[in-house]
Amino acid sequence: MKETRTMEYKEKVTNTFLKTVSAYSNYGTGRIVFGINDAGEVVVLDDPEKTCLDVENKINDSISPKPNYTLQVTPEKTVVLEVKEGLDKPYLYRGKAYKRNDTSSIEVSRGELNLLTLQGTNQSFDEQTSSADSLSFEQLTRELQEKIGIEAITKDILKSLNLYSDRRGYNHAAELLADENVFPGIDMIRFGKSINEIMNRRTIKHCSLLTQYHEAIKEFQKYYEYEMIEGSRRQVKWLIPMTAFREAVANALVHRAWDVPANIQIAMFEDRIELTSPGGLPFGISEEEYLDGYVSVPRNPIIANVFYRLNYIELFGTGVRRIQQAYDQLPMRPRFKVSGQSVRVILPMAQQNMQLSPDEELILQSMAPNQSLAKKELADMTGISSSRLSRLLRKLTDRHLLTKVGAGRGTKYYR
Repeated sequence: MKETRTMEYKEKVTNTFLKTVSAYSNYGTGRIVFGINDAGEVVVLDDPEKTCLDVENKINDSISPKPNYTLQVTPEKTVVLEVKEGLDKPYLYRGKAYKRNDTSSIEVSRGELNLLTLQGTNQSFDEQTSSADSLSFEQLTRELQEKIGIEAITKDILKSLNLYSDRRGYNHAAELLADENVFPGIDMIRFGKSINEIMNRRTIKHCSLLTQYHEAIKEFQKYYEYEMIEGSRRQVKWLIPMTAFREAVANALVHRAWDVPANIQIAMFEDRIELTSPGGLPFGISEEEYLDGYVSVPRNPIIANVFYRLNYIELFGTGVRRIQQAYDQLPMRPRFKVSGQSVRVILPMAQQNMQLSPDEELILQSMAPNQSLAKKELADMTGISSSRLSRLLRKLTDRHLLTKVGAGRGTKYYR
């Protein structure tokens, strides 16, 4: 038996387990088993009932607010403490909040603590009151005129967009959509043959999110857009699907954690674009739900509503699916990497002549677009041996033809 992110072993009751109670309460349900040593061996507890009482007293005396947990004595005379993720975040141990980092519990950063506090008050960052008392909205005005027919932005219009209230004034969403602000933005870097060869760099920040969106697309067009003459007509084409890039940029601006002082990173390579958005997934959505694209939990709902009204995003969580669908007629697939601190979208170049082995083609043909399968399911469908299938899946993932999600027995591959 080995420890995991959601399972911790303790030979006896000491205060160190309380950090893990804080971590599970803040970031996801997990278990702590008392009576198992670091080697994963059962060590019989002398008095399991007393152990339960000691654990309960330490939690009640040391964790604030009180977390949701259960205690159970097993037939092996170990004690299982199951801690549920709570709603009244942050859950603090000695005034500090913790999270799981692989098999250990570590203190969260100030930015992560702010996010936990917002979750605990059921408030998003973009609806918090801004310190700005005077903002201009020329870019937003132009777009509302073009898309909706609004002639000018008044206080009533700002109120209808939930950007302003008489009692609280402007909020962070208004500041982010204003022509000037103090927030970070987008850092775009074009690399040559390696990351040591920087061909061009542009940082777009302290301006409206709408300006950032359009300027990022202009940079994309410089390097990935070309024209091709087909018959008597000139056709505009892209080395990377434009739809996928637009969706990735819009999603990053709408769903990123704006209280993290970091730019969105757009790294442009000869064979791909990697777009990294600060902040992990919004609270309440798993990585699998994110990749399925059927669950929408906007981190910044006011900003999401404005982008929706301007027809830059859909409110129904279709962004990931639209990115995937942009590659439906291509052999390669976009990839998504999720961590606790960021979400990365990898958009590969539209290479039309990719040489595949018969077994590689068999694996891809066995999977429908946007379908996820476990390795065992693929082995049953293709008849390829487990060891060879592992090598082929790793190769297909490296070539952006499949996306790997999860670890261990929970690993799945997305087409």
